[in-house]
Amino acid sequence: MSKLVTIYGGSGFVGRYIARRMAKAGWRVRVAVRRPNEAIFVKPYGVVGQVEPVLCNVRDDASVAQVMQGADAVVNCVGILAESGKNSFDAVQAEGAARIARLAAEAGITQMVQISAIGADENSESDYARTKAEGEAAVLNHMPDAVILRPSVVFGPEDEFFNRFAGMTRMSPFLPVVGADTKFQPVYVDDVAQAAERALTRNAAPGIYELGGPEAKTFRDLMQQMLEIIHRRRLIVNVPFFAARIMAWGFDLLQTLSLGLIPNKMITGDQVRNLANDNVVSGDQKSFVDLGITPTDMGSVLPEYLWRFRPSGQYDAIKESARNLRT
Repeated sequence: MSKLVTIYGGSGFVGRYIARRMAKAGWRVRVAVRRPNEAIFVKPYGVVGQVEPVLCNVRDDASVAQVMQGADAVVNCVGILAESGKNSFDAVQAEGAARIARLAAEAGITQMVQISAIGADENSESDYARTKAEGEAAVLNHMPDAVILRPSVVFGPEDEFFNRFAGMTRMSPFLPVVGADTKFQPVYVDDVAQAAERALTRNAAPGIYELGGPEAKTFRDLMQQMLEIIHRRRLIVNVPFFAARIMAWGFDLLQTLSLGLIPNKMITGDQVRNLANDNVVSGDQKSFVDLGITPTDMGSVLPEYLWRFRPSGQYDAIKESARNLRT
């Protein structure tokens, strides 16, 4: 019988790509999510019955243990960018990761991949970065042979980075960014998924892997590249950190006073703290090279899904394709 992997958060942005790759590798895949009815789209990743969404709450021991029964490996992709209700950074990224690792060890599961993030630091002022580090430490405590993947900002068709800012260009003559000089090393989502697959199927060495793309660019440069791809001219405005902190405080307060009815989807104080630090590979940990993977260049992927933000949409894309054929 083929091996079974349980992927916590397997319908999310990164998780769905890991699920698809593991199915193609011949594994049976359990996609553990809070709302299985919204994850039906993962079923066609494999043959009938190979990929199944199942109900799971990472804040509950019994729920986490149930969906890993009979599994040969587990992958934890659960993470949040902003807190909401009971889903705090501590509950999801620190305690949730610890729970999965502890119960996996108790169940005799020997393989685990933890999706973390570049910048994870237990001493960070950012709760996001701090809890990512605490989650890593807990995983390695219970599963010493686990593989920790730390990607930089992840891009791909469903991303909330380039898509979000490209969407803003439809409504505004300028593009506000916090930390315009902060450096990122964007990594393609399927490269991260391939790293997870190789960690499980090729017995990659345990430990931490920092995953970054071929290029490190400032936030401003990334926005300029995005604008060139969507054929729009917008003024990129750097929002000073002191102003960003005031804005974030206001949006956070509004969310608190409304008891979460008006969620802060703009920018949080924790995100401002994160944007003050570069998000690039340090060189002190293992990387794509150690997994035998050549990271994908942004320029070969971004036009494939950002074309819809061009003024003429698909017709602009068709004309560009025609020009490429002529040349």
